[in-house]
Amino acid sequence: MKACATTKTVRRIVFTSSAGTVDVEEHKKPVYDESCWTDLEFVQAVKMTGWMYFVSKTLAEQAAWKFAEDNNMDFISVIPPLVVGPFIMQSMPPSLITGLSLITGTESHYGIIKQGNYVHLDDLCMAHIFLFENPKAEGRYICSSHSATIHDLAKLLREKYPEYNVPTKLKDIDEDLASVVFSSKKVKDLGFEFKYSLEDMFVGAVETCRKQGLIPLSHEKQAAEEKFAGAVETCKEKGPIPVSHD
Repeated sequence: MKACATTKTVRRIVFTSSAGTVDVEEHKKPVYDESCWTDLEFVQAVKMTGWMYFVSKTLAEQAAWKFAEDNNMDFISVIPPLVVGPFIMQSMPPSLITGLSLITGTESHYGIIKQGNYVHLDDLCMAHIFLFENPKAEGRYICSSHSATIHDLAKLLREKYPEYNVPTKLKDIDEDLASVVFSSKKVKDLGFEFKYSLEDMFVGAVETCRKQGLIPLSHEKQAAEEKFAGAVETCKEKGPIPVSHD
């Protein structure tokens, strides 16, 4: 941003922020908009999963806004929730460690998706371009296409992928849990349209993970392979089969 301010030729800065700057507080609201900010005192007191991320993202966006205002810069921040969809990197994207935690069994991330909001990667990219090009754009913009509780997500994943042992009961999570909505009214009012469904997002993510070997094709197959590998190791230790043919 300092370089942008120095050159005087940058027309507009579009800054990618995070939903972690908006809704992390003791008592959840039913709806969040661009006026909302994460309660840093609460986060630093509780230190929940991901707390350092929430603090750093909030401080970074606030610092960026101050710098932009001090230097009279045309600055926009885009606030995506959990980004889900197909990907090209070779390892599991951090957002999918959380997004697919019901499949991987990463229970420490259940709290993040308990009352989740989601956007497809392609929709998010197009929103950045849209906001850069639209002369009327200003301020913060939430970019969230779908809200879903962890129960909604579990139901979707069980129906699409019954081969995974997606839990039907979730400890300490109310069955009648209400959704928390990240309102994208502001960006929609400018004319932006989201193209992808929640199913599109998660099917794209799961299929990419399967193709790249980041998650097993099924939990049953994974269990069988682990059992076989364990049996082979036991035999090697006891000596009834050769470790190598060399």
